[in-house]
Amino acid sequence: MAVRWQDVSMPLREGMAVWPGDAPFEWRPANRIAAGDGCNTSVLHMAAHTGTHVDAPWHFEEDGPRLDEVDPQVFFGSALVVEVSRADGIGVEDLPPGPLPARILFKTRNSEFSLDAPFQGDFAAVRADAAQRLVDAGVRLVGVDYLSVAPYHQPGGRTHHVLLGAGVLVVEGLRFAGVSAGIWEFVVLPLAVAGADGAPCRAFIGREEGNE
Repeated sequence: MAVRWQDVSMPLREGMAVWPGDAPFEWRPANRIAAGDGCNTSVLHMAAHTGTHVDAPWHFEEDGPRLDEVDPQVFFGSALVVEVSRADGIGVEDLPPGPLPARILFKTRNSEFSLDAPFQGDFAAVRADAAQRLVDAGVRLVGVDYLSVAPYHQPGGRTHHVLLGAGVLVVEGLRFAGVSAGIWEFVVLPLAVAGADGAPCRAFIGREEGNE
């Protein structure tokens, strides 16, 4: 039976929210047929952690693998979407008991933020205790529905250090509005940037038709 895929990426466009201090996303024309050129081409300018993106361990760990050193098998496979309704973030009490799958994706109130909204500093994020539980359970990929897996202004970047220090791949900026909790197939495709600390990506979740 065919899998019905849903794009859970954030569209890249000018004016979109970016992490404070990052360069704004820019899309500029280089050539245009309407101006007499032979084809349409454009120039993009953005930070590596713009929109939906992947954090490689090297983002926070000086000795951690860079993006092109991450095992690509983690980019493909089943994932558990966990819905967390509390507004104050994701704690260890929000995780299912017992063994956890290799990929965990968190759906929170963040997925209801408008794509046109400015940066929201009160976004729900993963607390350090939950991050440690994920590491202890052998989780290899964690996805969240805002621009950071960690709370804004978290002292010492603890959540990032716990996850990335253990080699867990982090996917940030996902969009789960309309997505139900449970097991889904998941694909994340970061740009193949050599030596990168992270890169924008396209991400999809899917289920066999009739099993939604």
